[in-house]
Amino acid sequence: APLPPQEHEKPPSIANGELRINGKGKKLRKPRTIYSSLQLQALNQRFQQTQYLALPERAELAAQLGLTQTQVKIWFQNKRSKYKKIMKQG
Repeated sequence: APLPPQEHEKPPSIANGELRINGKGKKLRKPRTIYSSLQLQALNQRFQQTQYLALPERAELAAQLGLTQTQVKIWFQNKRSKYKKIMKQG
């Protein structure tokens, strides 16, 4: 018999804080995340140690800071691209 649906089912698809509505392709964006100075401090510190987080590390960091894993993931993506841009300029 098929198992009853459980808690681990994913919520409606949200990518990069964008939730697609009504097949017209209109994107409703979630408001930009404002990180506290404490969160930024921890994120920046972690980035200095490593530019890439493994999944368990990301989950742990997100839990510690009260952020979602997606927020942590995207912060690291943005930080890497900013970092590369600065490195290119020398």
